[in-house]
Amino acid sequence: MSEVEDMRQAALSSSDPGQPGQMALFLAILAGLAWAAALTMLFFGSVDQLRDPIDPIRILFCGIVLAAGLLTFVPMQVRLRLAGLAFEGTAGTVLLFYTVAFVPPPNGWLLSPPDVPVFAIFALALFWFASAVALPIIFAISQRVYRQRARQYDLRRARRQSHEVGAAAAACILLAGLRVLTPLGVLLVVLITAVAELLILSYVETDT
Repeated sequence: MSEVEDMRQAALSSSDPGQPGQMALFLAILAGLAWAAALTMLFFGSVDQLRDPIDPIRILFCGIVLAAGLLTFVPMQVRLRLAGLAFEGTAGTVLLFYTVAFVPPPNGWLLSPPDVPVFAIFALALFWFASAVALPIIFAISQRVYRQRARQYDLRRARRQSHEVGAAAAACILLAGLRVLTPLGVLLVVLITAVAELLILSYVETDT
């Protein structure tokens, strides 16, 4: 009787496939609300005018941004098994929003000593954020483009390519700091990144 009861419980638990989907939908809704609240406070809430580090509104804003990052990237890391995605995504989100909201914008160019930390922090935040956003997309595309299973689930290659996307985004910030950011400059950054990745794929991965 115990074996029959165990089989019945297993059948009942497996017959409810909607639970994981419902949880994912619930987390996605919470993430969307957190992102909407953070963007609303950033652009319409005048949080940049709050100078007190322990102001309740400022702390609330940071908490909402942290929640948005966690609710977005932790489920992705768990579902796709992408180690490190939650850290990069959450850290990049918090650092990016905090820099935009509370760090005074630079008055000079990249090589001006007082403004170097601002450009460096913003470039790092954008690198983390862009890399984290690109990694799940690249990983998902790889499963459709490549036929070999080893290449479909090559996390090292997907992570490298996502970091290249982040590096390209950070390079655009540096170009802006040098006052040479133009559509042609962005195009050159994209081309350099694409050519570098093609060289890696052609001359490195073919030998492994």
